[in-house]
Amino acid sequence: MNGLYGNSISLMNKALDCLWKRQEVISNNLANVDTPGYKAQYVTFEDALKKSIEESAVKGRQNIREAILNSPCEVLETQGRTERLDGNTVDATDEFVEMTRATYQYQYLLNAVNQDLSRLRTVIKGN
Repeated sequence: MNGLYGNSISLMNKALDCLWKRQEVISNNLANVDTPGYKAQYVTFEDALKKSIEESAVKGRQNIREAILNSPCEVLETQGRTERLDGNTVDATDEFVEMTRATYQYQYLLNAVNQDLSRLRTVIKGN
């Protein structure tokens, strides 16, 4: 199917996977909001994905697909947050905002994939 859509399906699939991972990490942060010493984490993939695509773009479509598939979804410790007396750095308000953002991004991408597949079904059926 990637041949029909170029690299868009691969790109959306990778983004969906990383957004799912982001939601898992945020949920874990919220579950540990009262755990002494817990350090909040976050998932980043956008910059690494962009860099991988740009570096491989000059080599052709197949290399771009490989760059997309091999781009990491990194889980890192959140920096710059105030540590509570118990050493915990989770800010529930920030986490809920990020969860909402990730949820909307995930839903948007899922809708985009569904629309692409719906167009493909329409072409196949000839309607």
